[in-house]
Amino acid sequence: MRHQRLMKKFGRSSEHRKMLMKSLVANLIISGSIKTTLPKAKQARKDAEKAVTLAKRGDLAARRLVMSRLAQPKAAAKLFSEIGPAMKDRKGGYTRIVKLGARKGDGAEMCVLQWVVAGEAKASDPAAEQAKEVK
Repeated sequence: MRHQRLMKKFGRSSEHRKMLMKSLVANLIISGSIKTTLPKAKQARKDAEKAVTLAKRGDLAARRLVMSRLAQPKAAAKLFSEIGPAMKDRKGGYTRIVKLGARKGDGAEMCVLQWVVAGEAKASDPAAEQAKEVK
């Protein structure tokens, strides 16, 4: 039984799973949106929203925590300079998941994970355009 288990294992070792989530969140921060499977997006959403909450604090301890949780220093810099200030007025719900349907090869449920505010600002986002075409 999986009572009170907070994280899916994705059939990977713990180190591989941690690096997968670090990479997904860093790529979300850098590019603004990522296309991935639904379970991975749901887990990455949790980590990304915690990182934004830390970025809104903006102090040195928050910067060090984010640097330890992200794979790329460039992503942490963008998080504190652009995304954190853009989300300053929001209480939560910084990301959205747009479902795209099943992947052709293995039938996995695909989706786009994107920032709420950045998604509204970037109307010409290719992943958002693809999500509109599928509907």
